[in-house]
Amino acid sequence: MPRLLYLLSLCNLVIGTGAFVIGGLLVPMAADLQVGVPAAGQAMTAYALATAVLAPLALVLTGHWPRRRALWFGMGVFALGNLLCTLAGSLAALLAGRVLMGVGAMFTPIAAGLAVALVEPARRGRALSLAFLGISLSYVIGVPLGAWLGFRFGWHWPVGLVALLAALCGGLLAAWLPREIAAPGAKFEGLGTLLARPEVLWTLLLTLMYFVAIFVVFSYIGPVLQALQPMSTERMAATLAIFGLAGVVGTLSGGWAHDRFGARRTLTVQLGVLAMMMALLPLTRGSYAALLTVLVVWGVAGFGMMSPQQSRLAAMAPAQAPILLSLNTSMLYFGTALGAAIGGPASLAVGFERLPWVGVPFAALGWLTLRLAGTSPRGVQPA
Repeated sequence: MPRLLYLLSLCNLVIGTGAFVIGGLLVPMAADLQVGVPAAGQAMTAYALATAVLAPLALVLTGHWPRRRALWFGMGVFALGNLLCTLAGSLAALLAGRVLMGVGAMFTPIAAGLAVALVEPARRGRALSLAFLGISLSYVIGVPLGAWLGFRFGWHWPVGLVALLAALCGGLLAAWLPREIAAPGAKFEGLGTLLARPEVLWTLLLTLMYFVAIFVVFSYIGPVLQALQPMSTERMAATLAIFGLAGVVGTLSGGWAHDRFGARRTLTVQLGVLAMMMALLPLTRGSYAALLTVLVVWGVAGFGMMSPQQSRLAAMAPAQAPILLSLNTSMLYFGTALGAAIGGPASLAVGFERLPWVGVPFAALGWLTLRLAGTSPRGVQPA
């Protein structure tokens, strides 16, 4: 695999850590900013909406730039947003920083477009899984370490560290990226025609559905796990770290399965396994071993879907791959927000211990989009 993919993965590790570390720091952050925890939680919403709405716009506005400059710009804006969050003395300043971070998240779809362009189609799945490995690793390394730093030294420390690491990544990109990279930039031209194709819309809808399914539960994973199996803080942290490790395995195995079996077969199996694990999770109540087993299989299936899903989109219109991948990221974050919005009221109706059952119909709808999308594009057939 091209060495550049390892640098892109490192940058995505920093971006994933910056995006999600806030979730573990809401209590000390709320106390410091003198707001309620739900208000502080809007920092997650601000980032998600900015990534879903503003990042695609920034991607198009920089579409005519050399890819080297666009990557550097995205990482620089992300670092600046983290710096603003670090210095924030009010909720308004924190939210402004998170919005800026969301704009900088344009880096991730550009990196995905490069991963597609740097290798032949037969290795596309593995290239994407390597580029996105950093996002999975952020759940294992960045988020737990950031939470520990935040509770020990204050929430400003992990956020400031992410700002520093993002700036360092920007320096590495400036030093190591080739001046000319043969990869297309994002543009609106022809996008309307592209979005009129049913298979494109069904593919984007799949991303929305399976992220709704996952985040109906994962937005409230702490209360869900405690309802199924009361555990200490240390065991909870270890459980989530193991789930993150399963996600790393899923990211790598999803890329391999795509290249070996094709996107549709891989996604069909993964969605089926995901729905099955969500149905089984409430039945593990009282058994930690069963609960952990289900979570591990869930992590492998859930994280493994990103590479084949993005490869499907890239193969539908290679010249429009950057904007399609950015729209896919938008669906991801809309699904995250919608899942959280559904999961809250649902938990009051069915209880946290049965909340995973609420996500099963959305996973089933995602599986249905695979049937409705028709035959896979030629570019995503098995090698």
